[in-house]
Amino acid sequence: MKVVKVQFHKLDKEYFFLPKFSEDPEAIVEVGDSVVVNTSLGQDVGLVTAWDEWQAPKSESQPSAQAQVENKKDKNNGELVQEAVSDVKVMLRPLSQDDLEKLITQKREGIKRFSECKKLIQKHDLISMKLVDMSESFDNQRMTFYFIADSRVDFRDLVKDLVKCYHKKIRLQQVGVRDAAKITGDLGSCGIPLCCKSWLNIIGSVSPDSIKNQELNHRGADRLTGPCGRLKCCLRFEEEVYKYQRDHMPKEGDIIKTGAGPAKVVAVHPIKETVELDIDGSLVEYPYLEGKLCEK
Repeated sequence: MKVVKVQFHKLDKEYFFLPKFSEDPEAIVEVGDSVVVNTSLGQDVGLVTAWDEWQAPKSESQPSAQAQVENKKDKNNGELVQEAVSDVKVMLRPLSQDDLEKLITQKREGIKRFSECKKLIQKHDLISMKLVDMSESFDNQRMTFYFIADSRVDFRDLVKDLVKCYHKKIRLQQVGVRDAAKITGDLGSCGIPLCCKSWLNIIGSVSPDSIKNQELNHRGADRLTGPCGRLKCCLRFEEEVYKYQRDHMPKEGDIIKTGAGPAKVVAVHPIKETVELDIDGSLVEYPYLEGKLCEK
């Protein structure tokens, strides 16, 4: 069954909806459209991110790195539940001009509330808690505050103050530093806006193995980490090329045949497609041709 993915906030996951509108059946859905939807949590505005085929979520529960709290606890902790195809609903309507004006007003109010929440964080002396963004549902019933923290944070008193101040459902969601960079943005060392801010929708993990595989150990940590303090996402971009090349080349320590006789592989350079060899105590670099002798 064809569905569309809708995301309500950059730091939230995507949800499935039928590619139809109940209020405007003739409207066409396209990726990049802003839409108004009704959910079990209320009315909200989201962005159509992609077309997809409906697939039920995995049965096994996956641990979450997010800490979520609502002043009224419910079974889904403030997230939509889509366990069966019956949970996938039609959308309400494309975003209208009136909806847009309401959204702009909400954004302006959001700046004020973001500042007020930061003051409350200082009031409760939550030193390790850094607020990075906030959002409000389109029906003005729920507010979500996104934050990063190095350690566990007891924000129960903060939630009580926020509920008392705004009289709405409050959700606090902890995110990673990579996600925070996606919101705050910055310029990379390359001089252009961060990939995670401008176009990279899915931020995957970057393994230290990427540094070794791409022979970047000599660069130093400062040149390999981004403004978020983690390894740069772009280290993943060419990783598959390096893996492919390495899979078709000998490993360090292998003994291979050359025109000068047997040689031990000391180092492998995947992009140059060369290997450094120890031949009778002398180190030489040869181009490597799979299945053939190494020749200069």
